[in-house]
Amino acid sequence: MAEAVRVRCPGCGRENGYAAPSFPCACGNPVAPPLDPSAEARPLTHRTWSQSWVVVRCGACGREGEWPQPELGCGTCGTVVRVPVRPPGAAADGGTEAAGPATAGAATAGAGGRTAPAGADPRAEAGAGSGAGPGAGSASGSGAVARPAFRPVTIRTGTDAVVTAALYLRWLGFQDVRRPDGVAIPSAAADLRAPGVVAQVDPTTAPVGLRAVECVWLNGLTAAATGVYFSLAGYTEEARSRADELAVPLFVMDLRGVPQPVNDPADELVAQGA
Repeated sequence: MAEAVRVRCPGCGRENGYAAPSFPCACGNPVAPPLDPSAEARPLTHRTWSQSWVVVRCGACGREGEWPQPELGCGTCGTVVRVPVRPPGAAADGGTEAAGPATAGAATAGAGGRTAPAGADPRAEAGAGSGAGPGAGSASGSGAVARPAFRPVTIRTGTDAVVTAALYLRWLGFQDVRRPDGVAIPSAAADLRAPGVVAQVDPTTAPVGLRAVECVWLNGLTAAATGVYFSLAGYTEEARSRADELAVPLFVMDLRGVPQPVNDPADELVAQGA
């Protein structure tokens, strides 16, 4: 955990303590976004996918990647603010940081013995961490893909659930996971796409029903991809039965941010990866 800083709420003026969470770099070292206490925190009035990430440099290997934008909810008025982060190369005193030991284009061994190019997106490498239940660690069994343990992100909002699902898909090996451009269809569920996968993320408190599972299967069929579903509240019996028939992987996420496979297709996806 990084050192705590004081963040002044622009809504009520209260100062709140905040420490940015650390996430594992592809090299295995923990990295926390370097907060800038001298910069003004700004209220979060509108979320976009691109603004939910900041560029952070690993001090151990020098690679840069996108990390979740630090946010803080004021304990007095409830205003949510974006906590300012120093850009790569900017020192705390306003000078310039020295570059890390890794050079551009170099490849270093990541956690679990895998190699990753410098500049690899840490969202694709969930890193080695302890954590958490079936589906959170390396898969086992014949033909299983060896990978670092999934590092969860605490889910507090619907956006957190979408970010967690995106991180998990990248951990499974799907590249360039993103939300599609264009006007979103009015729905509580969020759409995620990557080559080879179409995913729906339902952050509501109602179990996912039969029609939703059939829709993600049809979307996957149209895109010649695997349809995957993530839910916070689970699935109805009809939805689970239909998912088994259609071979749609189903995952349930708890508030710790740990997706758990709930059917055989999901177990197979975890074992085999993308």
